[in-house]
Amino acid sequence: MIETAAILGVAAAALGMVLTPGPNMMYLVSRTVSQGRRAGLVSLTGVAAGFGVYLAAAAAGITAVFAVVPGLYLAVKLAGAAYLLWLAWQALRPGGVSVFAPSRLPADPARRLFAMGLVTNLLNPKIAIMYLALIPQFVVPERGLIWLQSLCLGAVQIAVALTVNCVIVLAAGTISGFLTGRPLWLRTQRYVMGTMLGSIAVLLATDRARPVPA
Repeated sequence: MIETAAILGVAAAALGMVLTPGPNMMYLVSRTVSQGRRAGLVSLTGVAAGFGVYLAAAAAGITAVFAVVPGLYLAVKLAGAAYLLWLAWQALRPGGVSVFAPSRLPADPARRLFAMGLVTNLLNPKIAIMYLALIPQFVVPERGLIWLQSLCLGAVQIAVALTVNCVIVLAAGTISGFLTGRPLWLRTQRYVMGTMLGSIAVLLATDRARPVPA
């Protein structure tokens, strides 16, 4: 039903997105560093639930709404770009703190960790663009049910994203320990992440891709 090229294309796009800084990565890393791996993994289950919401929306044909009302899509895209710019400023501003720097955040219960992971992912503009504009381009109506193709391709994205995010959670504590006592490295990491976030925001705001109707 689905071409191998479509699967590989979605997998490559998902890998590129999950490896670039964004709200999900920043939340998972900061929570893991401050509260431990278990908290990071619980937060990741919330992120996974957010992927499920986007997947269900894509299968239900929500992309058609944005295709018919391009102004609504533009508003969502610009809001996402503004959010990424705000995250970039938080990283680059004087006195900013690296997400890998040890911090003393209150220990949240599992329910709140799950909820924050869910909300963070739902508000993640990168994921919204993935489901609204990218995945629909790999759907071929001639090859069968559109909603089933959307589910399968979305499952590929989720598998890639969760695998990489799980590795990030498991490695965050080790990376934090390595960077502790190395202020130059922490500062460099903060500037690199902030610059990448700002670049992604600009690319997102200027991208001319549009959702395609199902």
